[in-house]
Amino acid sequence: MTCQQTRWSLGDLFPGPKSEELEAAFVEIEKQVEILEKRRPELTDDINLETFLSIVKELDQNTALGQKIYTFAGLYFSEDTQNQVAQNLMARVEQFVAEMSNRILFFNLWWKALPEEKAKELVVGSGDYAYWLEAMRLFIPHTLSEAEEKIINIKNVTGQSALQMVYSSLTNRYVFKLEVNGEVKELTRGELMMYVRTADPDLRARAYQELYKVYGDDGSILGQIYQTLVRDWRNEQVNLRKHASPIAARNLINDIPDAVVDTLLDVCQKNAGVFQRFFRLKARLIGVEKLRRYDVYAPVVKSDKTYAFDVATQLVLDAFNVFDPKFSEMAERVFAENHLDSEVRKGKRGGAFCWPSGPDLTPWVMLNYQGKADDVSTMAHELGHAVHGMLAADHSIFTFHSNLPLAETASTFGEMVLVDHMLKHETDESVRRDILFGQVDGAYATIMRQAYFALFERQAHEMIQKGSSVDELAEAYMQNMKDQFGDAVEVSDEFKWEWVSIPHIYDVPFYVYAYTFGQLLVLSLYQQYKQEGESFIPRYTKILSTGGSKAPVQVLSEAGIDVYDPAFWQGGFEVLKGLIGELEAL
Repeated sequence: MTCQQTRWSLGDLFPGPKSEELEAAFVEIEKQVEILEKRRPELTDDINLETFLSIVKELDQNTALGQKIYTFAGLYFSEDTQNQVAQNLMARVEQFVAEMSNRILFFNLWWKALPEEKAKELVVGSGDYAYWLEAMRLFIPHTLSEAEEKIINIKNVTGQSALQMVYSSLTNRYVFKLEVNGEVKELTRGELMMYVRTADPDLRARAYQELYKVYGDDGSILGQIYQTLVRDWRNEQVNLRKHASPIAARNLINDIPDAVVDTLLDVCQKNAGVFQRFFRLKARLIGVEKLRRYDVYAPVVKSDKTYAFDVATQLVLDAFNVFDPKFSEMAERVFAENHLDSEVRKGKRGGAFCWPSGPDLTPWVMLNYQGKADDVSTMAHELGHAVHGMLAADHSIFTFHSNLPLAETASTFGEMVLVDHMLKHETDESVRRDILFGQVDGAYATIMRQAYFALFERQAHEMIQKGSSVDELAEAYMQNMKDQFGDAVEVSDEFKWEWVSIPHIYDVPFYVYAYTFGQLLVLSLYQQYKQEGESFIPRYTKILSTGGSKAPVQVLSEAGIDVYDPAFWQGGFEVLKGLIGELEAL
């Protein structure tokens, strides 16, 4: 397969931001909502199953169309966050979705107020909708009156969502200046971050210094945005909805018990020494007494190998094919349907993501591909997400998306499949070593780094409640890094602004522990795959195909995994200790 870097096509959603088809979709949603509003009197305590399911199916249809509009606006904005047409469309869609949600909110509130026996009877006959309906009732203790719920929906458009867009628009227009080989380059964040993995220690340091100088210059205002979002989260989730803590609200959304998340984060803190050991090894191999924070992703051998985009694509598809040809075929659909944007452009959203619109459409994938081995891994990661979405396509719009902690399973597993494939076919020892070290670098970035972000978030939410300033939050973040790195890594002062550069803590509070959960889970699953071979594949495929149609703890329990047991999470760290031992023996 040959392919080139391109901007994606959004034509499978709508022809354009001002197209007749998009306008017609807005009109159609309003019509559907009017029909649903007229059916409100049918929602009684003695409703029969047939009537109930017919209303649920109308809600399904309405939600799926709304998701198409929202996906189009979100993807169009991500292409160029400075595009005023995209900004205006995003704001319009946020407002429209809030208004439509308010008009059909009555169903959600009626369902939560229904007597338990009647609810159970309807759930039993509801097929694929069962878990969605059960999960909704988990929120009964945290649900407000209809009027209050409507006010929150409207408030979020001009409050939380507006602030998140301001943060995104502000930070995505940053330009970073870096002198490389005597020439001062103007770079996007994605381009700048290439240099933190270079073999040149001075260049690594200057890249990080420039990154946090630019963010630090706006540190006060970015910190104020964060403080406001945190207060908004507490006002709604703790003060109004009565969740036990800010993180408990996210745990319930994820349907992961608080005790499981606490155990996960506790085990990570107890294993900080595992990566400290790795950083000491890396310091020895790159010839320094102690690693600086600038050197955390430094290559241990100078390998400047790059991968052309078509070569990288083939590598990932081949790796997926070795695991299961069906996975490769699904990933190839993303390319074939032009649902991938891989170019590096000013104004384009940084990083990478996969955005599944609904079960009837191939997901869209965004990359900022620059040819490094890390970019190839990112491609495998995001295509893993896409395959996950396609495997769950038999479900409804309500049960298609897996809960966040399980959402990282296929992506991280895809990366591990790729690494194995690359190691089998790479003959250059320096590149092989680079790949192995890259695997542990990646595990650090996905497990420990994210766990400590979550620990900081937990602390920051409490500090902001007590009136802490932006500077005090920056000091707390520095202490968080010192706890994480111990005496293995020296952390320079400018890293106190790293927290204001992390979009997840602004956009989705406490999202980050999902990465830690997913990576440690995948280390366990991958060990099973190595032991069982092909017999493992149907069991793994079943986990992914479940989508969001079962509680995550139930899905994993059926796969023989007890997420309450600290020993399970410790098992992931034991795998990492083995990997580090292999590297020490090289």
